[in-house]
Parts: sequence; C-alpha cells; structure tokens
Amino acid sequence: MTWLLLAYPSTQGQPPDITETPEDKMSDQPTPTPLADYACNTGENPTWHPDEERVLWTDIPAGRLFRYDPKTGEHEQFYEGRPVGGFTVQEDGSLLLFRDKGNVVIWRDGQETTILEEIEDERETRFNDVMADPEGRVYCGTMPRKDRLGRLYRLDPDGTLTLLLENIGCSNGMGFTPDLACMYYTDTGTREITLFDYDRGTGELFNGKLFHKTPEGNGEGFPDGMTVDVEGRVWSTRWDGSCMVCIDSNGREVKRIQFPVKKVSSVTFGGPELTDMYITTAGGHQKEQDGEHAGALFHLNLGVKGVPEFRSRVRR
Repeated sequence: MTWLLLAYPSTQGQPPDITETPEDKMSDQPTPTPLADYACNTGENPTWHPDEERVLWTDIPAGRLFRYDPKTGEHEQFYEGRPVGGFTVQEDGSLLLFRDKGNVVIWRDGQETTILEEIEDERETRFNDVMADPEGRVYCGTMPRKDRLGRLYRLDPDGTLTLLLENIGCSNGMGFTPDLACMYYTDTGTREITLFDYDRGTGELFNGKLFHKTPEGNGEGFPDGMTVDVEGRVWSTRWDGSCMVCIDSNGREVKRIQFPVKKVSSVTFGGPELTDMYITTAGGHQKEQDGEHAGALFHLNLGVKGVPEFRSRVRR
C-alpha cells in the first residue's frame, strides 16, 4: 500500500477504549436470518435509506440494486444496468452510484445525472465500496487492473476528484470513530484495517497505522466491508471466512458471528433504532460451494446500536 497524504502531525484523538471479557467473544451465538435471496454473485454495500426506511444493496457484476422493507417483509429489484460497485444516499434522498470505468451518476427513479463520465486511469476496472463523510464528500475505492493495484479517491461536493492512496490490493470497508477524529480503511488484499487521522475540514487522511490484521490460514478469510457501532467497536465481515467479527478499539477481536455461507461481504445498521444489522453475502452463482443461502441478505439484532451513515452532497 502506498500512502500519499501522510505529512501532517497527529493532533487527533483516539477511539474510545472498549473491552469485553474473553467469555463474550463466542458466547450467546445468534443465528443470522436470511431475508431476501437473489443469489447475488457479489452482494455488497448494504445501506439503510432513512427516508424510505428500507435497506438497499447491490449485486456488483450483475448491475442490480435491491431494497427490502422490514415493516412488510417485501423486497424487490429496482435497478438493472451498469455494475454498481458502491453507492451513497444523497442529501435529497437520491442515490449517488459509483460504477465501472470511473463513472459516477446521481440516480433517482431511473433518471441519471452524470457527475463523472469516466476516470481515464480506471477505464479497465470499477469502483468498489464507498462512504460519505460528515461534509458530504465521498471516499471511493477502485479495483486493481491488469498492470497495477487499486486506489482510493475522494470525491468532493463540487465534483473534484483527489487521489489519496494507491497500490491497494482491494479497496474495501471504511468507517469513522465516534469522535470523527479517525477513519478506518480496509485493504482486503493485505488483510489489513488501517486507522488514519482524519481532518474534517479538508477531508485529508494522514498518519496511517495498522489497526487490525486478519490472520492467515485456518479458514479466516479476508476482511471485507465494515461498520462502526455507537460505542466505537468495528464490525468487519470476512470474505471466505464465513463470519463477521467485532473488534475493540485496541484492534482485538472480541466477538465472532458465524454464517452459513463462505463469503460474508458487508454490514450496516438500520431500523428505527439502528439496532438491526443487515449483512450482504456473495457466491450466489456457486451455492453448492459457498452455501445454500450464498448471495442472500441476512439480518441480526444483537442489541448493539449503530450510528446513522452520512449523506453525500455531490452536485453537478
């Protein structure tokens, strides 16, 4: 991984210290419940839409978006088109879609407004996992291409695109500490979650340091999408690891939730109290290998409360 913006002194705080007893790590194991099984090849980016009170998610290579209404149990596919590697909810409730070739559009009810037609250096690849910050900027990663590894960009509200990191194995899950002083960033390829100091005024990331590294072997898999709860714990899903793990502020795994599928890809908090966890999975094209409900959207409620996701404010 190459860090391009690490030149500022560290003046930011650290996430709160949260500990659990060793017995908590594997005790009281709940069973994740499948809610909607569209056999997604790569189900990703679960996002709670507070205006619609529904959870939305994408099947990246198939170019499909879905939504689930917890009040009625109804779900549907509402978009089919170019691959959507990630999306955010805009301030007005529309969606900001990050697609292949560096394409970014505002989408509402089938109508698109182009923000970026393409990024020249990303014509052979696509976006993967995105996140808005408190000021409406969006951190957006891209996949590796044949001749180089992936990158992390920042898209500002005025449409300015800034390259932040390069030489990324696979740009993935992100989240902020509760005090908004630091940002977590996952590189699936290196199995590492890095903690950066974060400047809310400028959107810069600096002083990156290793927060957690997934062990190799023994079916541990790779860290994928993630979210942060109200107490500052990181919930990280494991691709090819059949689980989601909870990591305290010291980078220690304190709880593990097993899933009946191999590829657990991302997680978000939703519902009226933000205590419902919605988890996407992948492998729906090879269920015989990855599990009967591979590619489904799952639900858990552990009594843990999340924080609202920030909305993007990108405009043309």
